[in-house]
Amino acid sequence: MTSAELNAEEEQLRSQVNALSAEERKLFYQQLKARVKDPDTYAVLNWFFAAGLHHFYLGKFQRGAVNLTLMLIGLLTINSVGIFLIIFVLLIELPQLFKSQLIVQQYNNHVMSDILSHLTQS
Repeated sequence: MTSAELNAEEEQLRSQVNALSAEERKLFYQQLKARVKDPDTYAVLNWFFAAGLHHFYLGKFQRGAVNLTLMLIGLLTINSVGIFLIIFVLLIELPQLFKSQLIVQQYNNHVMSDILSHLTQS
């Protein structure tokens, strides 16, 4: 998604939040505060992209585990194929560093949508 699309989605979600009752809004913001992620933290963790820490931060444990495993194998075999393995992971993960704001905004929009759907079902 583009930045404009994510911003439009966020505005639509915020409009839905404003339509909630005061008690529901209070519950929404309590849940949101506990689950929302910070783009700057994600970006800092992304500097360790070979270790996959940024994936763990957003709850993508499988992808984080794959990155961590590949990095460890790369470090253990650095004198042979390890350097190529680490470079491979870096090339795949590097674009996420430049899109970290969008990735976290998309995640946070999903969290907002999830909380709203649970509140409206109740």
